[in-house]
Amino acid sequence: MKLDLSRRKFVSTCTAGTLGAITLNFIPGTGRKRVNGLPAILGGEPIRKNKSWEKWPFVDENIMQSIMETAKSGTWCRIQRGSVVPEWEKEFAKLQGSDICVAVGSGTQALHTSLEALGIGAGDEVITSPCTDPGTIASILSARALPVLADIDRESFQNDPDDIERRITNNTKAIMPVHIGGAPCDLARIMEIAKKHNLFVVEDSCQCALSEYKGKKLGTFGDLGCFSFQSSKTIACGEGGAIIGNDPVLMDKCYTVQNHGTNRKGLTETIGPKYRMNDFEAAILLGSLASVKEQFELRNENGDYLTSRLKEIPGIIPQKRYEGTGKFSWYLIMIGYHKEHFNDLDHSKFIKALRAEGIPFAGYRTLNREPWVDHILNLNVYKQFFSEARLKQYHDELPLTVAEKVIDEELCLIHSSGTMLGTKEDMDDIADAIIKIYDNSDKLKSV
Repeated sequence: MKLDLSRRKFVSTCTAGTLGAITLNFIPGTGRKRVNGLPAILGGEPIRKNKSWEKWPFVDENIMQSIMETAKSGTWCRIQRGSVVPEWEKEFAKLQGSDICVAVGSGTQALHTSLEALGIGAGDEVITSPCTDPGTIASILSARALPVLADIDRESFQNDPDDIERRITNNTKAIMPVHIGGAPCDLARIMEIAKKHNLFVVEDSCQCALSEYKGKKLGTFGDLGCFSFQSSKTIACGEGGAIIGNDPVLMDKCYTVQNHGTNRKGLTETIGPKYRMNDFEAAILLGSLASVKEQFELRNENGDYLTSRLKEIPGIIPQKRYEGTGKFSWYLIMIGYHKEHFNDLDHSKFIKALRAEGIPFAGYRTLNREPWVDHILNLNVYKQFFSEARLKQYHDELPLTVAEKVIDEELCLIHSSGTMLGTKEDMDDIADAIIKIYDNSDKLKSV
């Protein structure tokens, strides 16, 4: 049958049909192709089938050789002549752009040591974040100070500086900002607040070795900066931590506190735990130096690529970066999930569906709702050093509207020290899995 179509009609007819097909295969407004297939949680093939992520912690011949040399040396403790711990302290200070480093046994120990060295204790208050590792809170409690939890910004998952300032009292002695995930918090504002109210700043930089802000490394802005080398961290030795600073008097106090109150001359002069780093931890860290910077660069390359992909997906908001943020550790991949773009699919079901695709997203915690609060409020030390009215106010202010909404409904993350050392294809798998859930979200409410 003859079709009476002019060339123009033919082209326009084909274009309309083609565009209709294309529209069905692209996410509206993104230019990004849809990912075909049934979600794995409903019986489909997972995005990552028979694939593995880069193994972490990282081990190579440099690390093995360093451990072997330390074992053979018989010098396993930092107070022995020939210890390699001081060598690691020099190297880490250099990495972070600091004058002095004191190595300890964990990030929590670094934070606690810092508070003790600054003279913070019972009756004092330290403002910090509810969305952090429990070690942050533990360090303040170990000093018998009161951890005051300020609410967070919805998109950065970091402390809201306005809420920090609102919670300052006559007892406040310090702010402990947490650079969650390895990315800088709103440090410029926090430092302004600290200066205005004459407060110490102890940076919880435990997740952000080598992270940069306004041309400097994190941990160098406050009075002291604290780091962790726990096995999940981007520089790791199983356990381990460090304090950095530029004030030699204050750093000597840190050394003395972590050395059971005994100074570098061997005189016991204050109260202190024994938090010394041992030589096997330092040996692992020294052995890892050859690969640390290369791994840092690769994580940032992959992180930038992944962020560009995630920005194309409706309802997925990558962690907000404050002005001045440079490269950072990518200890965590953190995203905000907005279910209204996913047919109101519940946050927990979204995570469950992604895990079935082989993408290890998880939720997080907000510490203001955990049992330690009631425990400390019933301890004599807190009742003796804080008035009944202050403790009641503290309890009444613990509900944190933004943090609780973010944790319960929005925040999803991946521990990514190894994950971010993969390929662009690995990053595509993460984004494609989310697109797959997006495309099928109407089918997933019953999972």
